[in-house]
Amino acid sequence: MKTNTAKQTMLAGNPAFGFSIALGSALSAEAISDTGVDFILLDRQHGSWGDDATIAALIAMRGGAATPMARVLHNDFGLIGRLLDEGMMGIVVPMVNTAEDAKAVADACRFPPTGQRSWGWGRARAYGSDYSDWIDDQIFVAVQIETAQAVENAEAILATPGVDGCWVGPSDLALTLGFHPSKMDEREEHANALQKVLKACENTGKIPGIAGRSVTDAVNRAELGFQFVTAGSDLGFVLSGADAALKTLRAANFKSAAKK
Repeated sequence: MKTNTAKQTMLAGNPAFGFSIALGSALSAEAISDTGVDFILLDRQHGSWGDDATIAALIAMRGGAATPMARVLHNDFGLIGRLLDEGMMGIVVPMVNTAEDAKAVADACRFPPTGQRSWGWGRARAYGSDYSDWIDDQIFVAVQIETAQAVENAEAILATPGVDGCWVGPSDLALTLGFHPSKMDEREEHANALQKVLKACENTGKIPGIAGRSVTDAVNRAELGFQFVTAGSDLGFVLSGADAALKTLRAANFKSAAKK
């Protein structure tokens, strides 16, 4: 049996922090998974991942302590099933706007009687012959609430059997509320929408999550009550590190060597 330690952390009432990986590199996946972060979210929606690279990343992450999860391209039975069959322990599904959408997610993620997942798996056999005995308990199923419509339907969405929680997409939410994502922190309607999602999770006993825009933002979101929180990405870390290095280099004041 493989324990989803990130899920158990959240069920105990504590936040679990994750890093997303988007570069399509198994080496990046291996390095990030060994940092001590709670989970890795392999981004199949916006990241540069193909099928073979995804399998390579799962193999690379096996040596790390982070729980392997993935965001699927869209709410599709076959796409979700393939990620589970390869060994993902968590699934995030974008643009879930209704209870019907949420049921489709649960159906794809869980075996009968809760869902309709097809019997059979591929690389997940690496977890042992008892995989089917525990996977429905250990998998973490999160729906993305990232539109004004989804916020209005949040309680019905989260009440869906088989859904463990949500992962708010704050930038897309801002766009559907009518303003640029850069303005979200100053708009009361955005804060109110987040509070409505938190309340819906409280009322349904589900886990609230959100995409943090930075480490600081992730901490602030956790203090508000969000538990499934991403705090950066491999691409973001590379770019921020390069930016900081370049600023230091450009700020240096070198004196020309005296000519002999």
